[in-house]
Amino acid sequence: MADFVQKSLVKSSVRKLSAPIPDLSTFITLMQTILDTNPWGCTSYTLNGATIAGVTRTSQSYSGKVVYENAEAKTVGTISIKAPTAAAFNTDVTTIMGTAALGTAMGGTPSHDSSEDAFSAMLKCHTASGEFYNVAFKRDTVTISSYEDDAIVTAIETWADTLPILA
Repeated sequence: MADFVQKSLVKSSVRKLSAPIPDLSTFITLMQTILDTNPWGCTSYTLNGATIAGVTRTSQSYSGKVVYENAEAKTVGTISIKAPTAAAFNTDVTTIMGTAALGTAMGGTPSHDSSEDAFSAMLKCHTASGEFYNVAFKRDTVTISSYEDDAIVTAIETWADTLPILA
């Protein structure tokens, strides 16, 4: 029988943030800034004849809850929200909060507790040497995965150290 032979040493590193990213708006701004400015110097590449940006968002997810409280401030119901984009999440929250029939059915007044929101995005990056790696952002962590070159972590860590929200 043939043996498996190791081809590469793929690594993963996690930074636990000292405080969660404060809100969805800050998270959206952070993701867009990374996509717009490419702070890690990722390089574009060609795939099936198309030029792909050096850093791209490959997935994202947003979730939270609308809580219904009665006149005594007792929770009488909740509606969980999970959406594929930040825009969809915001639309869902607004729609649920503005639907009077839901408040009547729940027997309470709706409120969106944004401190319980969760959001995440995965960015795929390409280096000048041809290596691909991922950077996953969640509200309380940043994970770099599928990399071989330790210089990738050094570059991202140096960049993250300049942003108070990623401390």
